[in-house]
Amino acid sequence: MAKLKLYGLRVSYYTGKMEAYLRYKGIDHDFVVLDAPLMQMLGEKTGAQQMPAIELSDGRFMTDTTPMIAWLETQYPAFPVVPDNPVTGFVSHLLEDYFEEWLWRPAMHYRWSYRVSRLHLARKIVEEFDTKIPGPDFIKRAYIRWRQHVNYVKKDGVDANTWDHVESIYLNTLDRLEVVFSKRPYLLGDKPTLGDFGLFASMFRHFAQDPTASDIMRLRAPSVFAWQARLWNAQGEQNAQIVDEIPEDLHPILDDIGEAYLPYLNANALAWQARKERFDPVIQGVQYRNVPVSQYRVWCLEELQRKAIAMSAEDEEALQKLLTAHSCWGSLFEINKPDSRYNEAHNLPFSGRRVHYDNLARN
Repeated sequence: MAKLKLYGLRVSYYTGKMEAYLRYKGIDHDFVVLDAPLMQMLGEKTGAQQMPAIELSDGRFMTDTTPMIAWLETQYPAFPVVPDNPVTGFVSHLLEDYFEEWLWRPAMHYRWSYRVSRLHLARKIVEEFDTKIPGPDFIKRAYIRWRQHVNYVKKDGVDANTWDHVESIYLNTLDRLEVVFSKRPYLLGDKPTLGDFGLFASMFRHFAQDPTASDIMRLRAPSVFAWQARLWNAQGEQNAQIVDEIPEDLHPILDDIGEAYLPYLNANALAWQARKERFDPVIQGVQYRNVPVSQYRVWCLEELQRKAIAMSAEDEEALQKLLTAHSCWGSLFEINKPDSRYNEAHNLPFSGRRVHYDNLARN
């Protein structure tokens, strides 16, 4: 296929994930640095002002990294990132979803709650994205710091009561992953799978590069720091091996999914069904207030359910046994029909879907 255009920013959570995937697959592409006019153009082309987006040589545009990767896997089948084993393949999807959605809040918190990080990132964003916006740079930097902290920290439920819990998500994840990456190069074996790319979204552009979080990672989890550099430099290998069974060192992460993430997805889906804009979930005994309802995350729950029930009876039985041991199976199917209406036109990753919340939050 002809060269792609990848639109994004070098500080962007999901853009980093997409870059790493394209690099690993050897997919030829040009990186286009976004500015305000280009962001408006993407909104017109895709229906959502969000990054990253991909422009194909035939003029079509795509967005949302998970469906983009799913489509690209059909076009570039070499070096697949989803394991052939159905159970391991499902777990890879589950890990991708969990890591990229659940680590979002602590990634935003560490970037915008700590002075040294927000000063650094505001400067980078102004220098990369806001060059065509008139006005003194110091005013633009101050506005960026204020806007990001209000919209993506305070308005995402981070306050004095939840601060420690938000940080524990990052710290506990580092501790669990340090055990994993001290034994093998990637989550499920000798090559990256979908779960690695989902994890990469936060770990590369936020936690490994933002000053406050990066200091923590290098000291607390050096094997994780080495993993994100290794994945950035990875190239597809034909003979690399994937594990046959889910390793025990991933079980604590599955416990986190069953204890925190899936209950949150269910609470979010119930709030969506009640047509709420915000809701007050209790996560691991911690009360969050006024958290935005995410239509996309209702779709995430739907997709996990769809993938699970599409398996053969034998594979589904094996998956159910694994997930039940970590309190995931019951939570996965607690809501019978989440009804996200996110992909009603059935054309993801292409344009035309309804988006319920502020898509700039997914940068």
